[in-house]
Amino acid sequence: MTNLIERYLAAWNETDADARAKVVAEVWTEDATYTDPLADVAGHAGIAAVIEGAQGMFPGFVFTPGEVHDAHHGIARFTWHLGPAGEEPVVVGFDVVEVAEDGRISKVLGFLDKVPTA
Repeated sequence: MTNLIERYLAAWNETDADARAKVVAEVWTEDATYTDPLADVAGHAGIAAVIEGAQGMFPGFVFTPGEVHDAHHGIARFTWHLGPAGEEPVVVGFDVVEVAEDGRISKVLGFLDKVPTA
């Protein structure tokens, strides 16, 4: 599961649109869904657009794995951090994913535990 989380976060960190599309296709199934407080999308194009939007909101920030990760029965949960490289995270999230039989993600349910205040 650690490898899947690393690939998942690599997709969120990929800034080149073509390379990001390739990573999204490798990590998510074609009909995958992604839902969090700010987005509810399906398919590779929708997921790539959400990632691009997050990068636009936090330019230069990087996603890193958090402390919690656990998996069973094709379901995984993990925390992630977003912030300047090597610094305290500005955003902390918690995602629950369903993994398809081919090892790719078919569904993401995301939660935001820490967000910046205005």
